[in-house]
Amino acid sequence: MNLNIMNYANFIVKIVGKPQQSFFNKNITVTEIPVKFVAARNKNLNTKNIFQISIWNNLSYDTTKYYKLNDYVIIEGYISLRPSMLTTKLLKNEKQIEISVLKIYPFCLN
Repeated sequence: MNLNIMNYANFIVKIVGKPQQSFFNKNITVTEIPVKFVAARNKNLNTKNIFQISIWNNLSYDTTKYYKLNDYVIIEGYISLRPSMLTTKLLKNEKQIEISVLKIYPFCLN
């Protein structure tokens, strides 16, 4: 049984931050975008709802070209955990969700 399939998921997310594009040697690019899960009831604004998605290579260029702040998109990709971007005494050993996106689709664009 292949256990890697368990980390593959689909989500509808809202883009809540500006895409940050980075370039590596041999023309490899990655775009990182802060997003949050879409919630039916969002009375409690929780920062744990915000996480990072990483988009690589050609899809990275298309993403920065077509998607903007406050757009809703459907993403498909692999889930992983990384150390939290927030560094406080309370969240010292906190992990944060990151999704490496393989496919992205428009859902509701502004």
